[in-house]
Amino acid sequence: MTHDPTEFEQRERIKSFIHGSADEACRLIADEIRGLIRTNDAAGRKTVLGLATGSTPVRLYQQLIRMHREEGLSFRNVITFNLDEYQGLSREHPESYWRFMHDQLFRHIDLPAEAINLPDGTLARGEIFAACAAYEAKIKALGGIDLQVLGIGRTGHIGFNEPGSGRESRTRLVTLDSLTRRDAARDFRGELNVPRYAITMGVGTIRDARRVRLLAWGAAKAGVVAQAVEAAPSDALPAGLLQGHDDVVFHLDAAAASELTRARLPWLVGPVTWTPAIARRAVVWLSLHLQKPILKLVDEEYGENGMADLLTEQGPAYEVNIRIFNQVQHTITGWPGGKPTADDSHRPERATPFPKRVLVLSPEPSDDTLAMGGTLRRLVKQGHAVTVAYLTSGNLAVPDEDAEMAADLMLELSQDDRGIGAGKADFARSVREQILSRGAFAADSDEVRRLKGLLRRGEARAALRVLGLPAERLRFLDLPFYEKGKYRQFRIGPADVTAVSALLDEVQPHQIFVTGQAADPSSLSAVCFGLLRQALASPRAESWLRDCRIWLFAGTDRPWEPAEVDMAVPLSPHELSEKISAMHHHKSQRGQAAALAHGTNELWQQAERQNRRLAELYDHLGLANYEAIEAFQRWNA
Repeated sequence: MTHDPTEFEQRERIKSFIHGSADEACRLIADEIRGLIRTNDAAGRKTVLGLATGSTPVRLYQQLIRMHREEGLSFRNVITFNLDEYQGLSREHPESYWRFMHDQLFRHIDLPAEAINLPDGTLARGEIFAACAAYEAKIKALGGIDLQVLGIGRTGHIGFNEPGSGRESRTRLVTLDSLTRRDAARDFRGELNVPRYAITMGVGTIRDARRVRLLAWGAAKAGVVAQAVEAAPSDALPAGLLQGHDDVVFHLDAAAASELTRARLPWLVGPVTWTPAIARRAVVWLSLHLQKPILKLVDEEYGENGMADLLTEQGPAYEVNIRIFNQVQHTITGWPGGKPTADDSHRPERATPFPKRVLVLSPEPSDDTLAMGGTLRRLVKQGHAVTVAYLTSGNLAVPDEDAEMAADLMLELSQDDRGIGAGKADFARSVREQILSRGAFAADSDEVRRLKGLLRRGEARAALRVLGLPAERLRFLDLPFYEKGKYRQFRIGPADVTAVSALLDEVQPHQIFVTGQAADPSSLSAVCFGLLRQALASPRAESWLRDCRIWLFAGTDRPWEPAEVDMAVPLSPHELSEKISAMHHHKSQRGQAAALAHGTNELWQQAERQNRRLAELYDHLGLANYEAIEAFQRWNA
């Protein structure tokens, strides 16, 4: 299919559809697969599908299962080839892609067992080359893949084709990129347990498919999607090597598409309606692009950068500059809960009521401190009734070695001749033995998860103590969906919604701080945000919701730019130092992937860097030069 772009798509080298939701996109692709299967069935041909693993295609597989059960779609004449598999994992390992595909799709449809093809991760090193060649030969003998489903990794990888994979590469053994392994660390209870190698179809194998459909959800994927779609193809970004394929389509939700030029900078590719939000985004972009303060921009610079119509409608530049400068300036406040007895007509938060009941909803312990530790400190010092609620225990994110160390400490205390830890020895000894003796297939026991959860509770209490919040203002909900689930495969239930609703009814907040609105829908933060939305829909919320403002904080994987910010809370050097001190208490979360992806050693370093960067950007726009800034967006329920 030749890509014939519209005016707004003129910079895009790959056809991309932007959908209202991941579910909407998956319904469309499932319809396409159903049509392909039925056309081939009618013609007496087999349908050959290339399938991907990971959280991204799960909603697609759910649609195919629904079609099989409710519409009679049969897979008896379908043959599947999976993209990849970890090397060294048995098929029954919880993280093997063989097991994933059977859990998520194969065992729920009538696909014959002999029609399932996955690379064999159990082969000895010396057998892999021949097996890869046989995999390629089998695909070719069947006439090639009719439709290949893909996701995209944060390095731009497709399958396990990491940066450096060539356009003509074929099925082979590869060494996994360090970022890919870090991203998988939570699934394997620590990076040390993540396999170093995998078997993957090559870029050339993928390009041989007659149709290629790539799926991407969430703001964390936006940057790499834009590069793959708009930048010149390069081995450094394997997904970009799909450019030039006869029938390739990227299916995106709005968050994953947000860095495409037509979404982020539409005035550069076509006429736009100059709403206040787009005008602000354009002027802020022009200021940063030209490295000139907003108030120094001139008419000619607007015209040379696709913004002449803005001046025609709202100009001249001098007037536009002042208006946008004031809008950005009015996002800045040292009173995130509102300043009492002050004129709040140009402040992001209202002055009354004062003090406010403030509820911070953190998906896991540490998310709150990382994103808004300085703001939390301000809210507490300024007299607001702040409640921090940790929706989940966070025990899935604790490496085994931290739990083992905690168990060792408990054992030491139990053996102390002063009896400090008397009565806890059996529990500690049991946990330690379970961690050391369990096999590769075993999930954490309830005892192990309990200890890991207690470890994170202690870290959270210590962190918030630095920020001035007493322990009695913390809530640990330990929601069931998390305790019974695993990352990217969570399923919320009535008990989860009931618990969040009860918390809201108890606090009846004037402010809610939350995250996850633009995250991948399978991520923990998105699941937690969905829970809040369901709870807010309860009739019981109507009595207080009209007087409540909801503020979104961003994750470290995709921070906000100045034009996206509705409330900017500046931090002094001392306040930033306090935030860093608080983050240091989350020792079990040191070196997580979100930080390491950006070349830092710890999550606190990543958060500090982003807070400083936003302050620098505000300075470049011609505003005050602050040490750091935490940012929030207002969300209307």
